[in-house]
Amino acid sequence: MNTLSISSPFTHRNAPDLSQASPDPYATAAQSAAVLRSGAQYRRERMEADDMITTDDAALLAGASRVTINAWIKSRRCIGVSHLRRGFKLPRWQFEPNLWPILQPLASALGASDGWQVLTFLETPASALDGQTPRAALEQGVPAKHILALATAEAH
Repeated sequence: MNTLSISSPFTHRNAPDLSQASPDPYATAAQSAAVLRSGAQYRRERMEADDMITTDDAALLAGASRVTINAWIKSRRCIGVSHLRRGFKLPRWQFEPNLWPILQPLASALGASDGWQVLTFLETPASALDGQTPRAALEQGVPAKHILALATAEAH
């Protein structure tokens, strides 16, 4: 019997249970809508998390202008995710010395076209890191080259 199995880094505690799939290998319209809603809910909650700051706050933290922060987001030098209202939100922790230098090479290794891809990679536990997230591994001293190799492998 075929069952639908959906794996997502956006798994959320309120996500619908899709384990009771029909024998049809394709998702129903209702299942697809539920997955999309859970992803949107995750993004809304992540944007409102305490560690997310505005571009103005990031500018103060980095000693740069808001225009510079926006240029860094565009060049993938830092992680910025589109805010629903306007502008971007950024995780504060990315400006730490052990994370900052790896962000642009990491975005390139992932082939990331937006900040969500980099943020999701850094916050998703990896079996290659014994269940740690790449962010936690970097914070605990795992060499950046190991994380970049993992990102390159994931991108392919």
